[in-house]
Amino acid sequence: MTTERTSKHPAAVSPNTVDIDAPALASTELTKFLDPLPIPPVIRVPADRHRPPLEIKVQAVRVQLHSELPQTRVWAYDGHFPGPTIEVRSGQKLRVAWHNAISGAFPMTAVEGLNVTPDPGRDGAEPRADVAALPPWLVVHLHGARTGGGNDGWTENAVLPGEAQLAEYLNEQQATALWYHDHAMAITSLNVMTGLAGMYLIRDAEEDALHLPSGKHELTLNVCDRNLDTDAEGELTGELLYKSRVVQTEPMLIKLPFSGPFTLVNGVIWPHLKVDARWYRFRMLNSSNFRPYTFELRDENGEAVSGALQQIGSDSGLLPAPASLDRLTLWPGERADVLIDFSAFRGTTLELVNTFGPPLPPNLPSTPNPDVMQFRVRSKPVHDRFTLPSTLSPSFVRLTHDTLPDHEHRWLVLTAMNRRHPELWEMVELEEVPPNLPMDGIVQVQQQNGSVTTLQRVTRDFKDPTAFYVELDGWEQWKFLNVSRISHPMHIHLVGFQAISRNLFDVDSFDNEVGGTTAPVTYREPGTLAPGEQGWKDTIVVNGGELVSVAGQFSGGTGRYVHHCHILEHEDEGMMRTFVVMPEEVMVIDPHMPHGPHHVH
Repeated sequence: MTTERTSKHPAAVSPNTVDIDAPALASTELTKFLDPLPIPPVIRVPADRHRPPLEIKVQAVRVQLHSELPQTRVWAYDGHFPGPTIEVRSGQKLRVAWHNAISGAFPMTAVEGLNVTPDPGRDGAEPRADVAALPPWLVVHLHGARTGGGNDGWTENAVLPGEAQLAEYLNEQQATALWYHDHAMAITSLNVMTGLAGMYLIRDAEEDALHLPSGKHELTLNVCDRNLDTDAEGELTGELLYKSRVVQTEPMLIKLPFSGPFTLVNGVIWPHLKVDARWYRFRMLNSSNFRPYTFELRDENGEAVSGALQQIGSDSGLLPAPASLDRLTLWPGERADVLIDFSAFRGTTLELVNTFGPPLPPNLPSTPNPDVMQFRVRSKPVHDRFTLPSTLSPSFVRLTHDTLPDHEHRWLVLTAMNRRHPELWEMVELEEVPPNLPMDGIVQVQQQNGSVTTLQRVTRDFKDPTAFYVELDGWEQWKFLNVSRISHPMHIHLVGFQAISRNLFDVDSFDNEVGGTTAPVTYREPGTLAPGEQGWKDTIVVNGGELVSVAGQFSGGTGRYVHHCHILEHEDEGMMRTFVVMPEEVMVIDPHMPHGPHHVH
């Protein structure tokens, strides 16, 4: 088989192109918008039913994050940071052999302490020997894919150097942008930081009919933050630095998730992109461990460009119609399909900035530098035939609770109890209220109609037994209640879902010492779903004091999967749980089922 590996932007600099004559910088300041935006190579897989597996090697390489920096050691898919963009057609089955070909030491220094800052350098902290000793133990998860549990990248099924992870992706889903990244148990936050992420595009006829900007006018924008080490003179070394601020040492060690001062787009710090005065399509991804981004386009005067962003798709597919936005927020794991018309800005520059916060919830990092990247619009006029369609996806149907097929209800509670890591609790409804409340693991919810639901915790840790058994092709509604002040982007493997509602609750009655409610948490008012949150999703943020309900059909695969917070440190610390998808006929026979199928409407 001949697999086409191309660059969508031949004039762009490769992510791994190194200018050996580039000067080293004598401080921690880097020149913004100095380097061109690199475009990862594209792997277009031909439609050949007899093709052998696509082979991708995970390699230890050196890359150039900024031309004023020395080279940086990373782990990368096929030697590229980010990895190659894989492109397939809907329904085109693809087998991939992910070969672990890494050698050498872990490519990142990690430090932690009570007084470490988000700035470059170690702040006097000693490198963590446990991180330095980590082997390349890796497993790839195709985020957003509908595929069998054995191909999903089970977090404990990682492989060591010399081994390959074999995965089959059915791609039986609508056109969308997925992404692949490492998902190894307990070290996802560290492995992804080394560079292990890439994009995966699915095409279909509905997307083709729109004649959207394509070729060199369609680009992936993989946005993340990083930190860098410094030498004895305080100069940047180019080496990746993972810094954790300790907030508690007893009774358990609790650290803030990683956030860094440098924003990278496609593996380069604060790049620029030369564009024609025409429409462009950007497949945007937030691949940070923790940092959310609220993207805003600004002109040369620093003024926001109103309605500059036309969002046409979310995590799992096209929206029904374009949404004209002044700004767009993406949490870790979220994607957006965005169009920008540069025709009115000939001969000028525009800047993409991050305007997220303040004020900020207590768990979120400040934004040390708002800059993301710069667009340099060429002055030459361009004849662009593209016009923004009023309808994007004729097949799209907006779900509501009243129009859902018969479905199962699930409750999940997100907590931040005193002296514990944030936790993800799976709950069941109780018919009778236990006496002597408050009680550990009992949460009462007074809903909008005044009724009170009593919930009991059945799991709180990844290693607890599986409690959610899902019927293949069954519809389910999952309700995420956040009784803390900490925001969590929640991701469910296998399923594409729609957000049914976002409601605000008074959660002050949840006692963080007891681990339960002293009185029911109460409905306050309806919240707001952003335009992109009303399309097909696989990751959605649940802010403190919110109840977010999502619904979807669990089809496309069976087996064992996980759902988790996509703040990678929270996932590693235990905010991840298992669920199993099985055919209904097997569930009926299985004598060990904790709860039989139960549908409500």
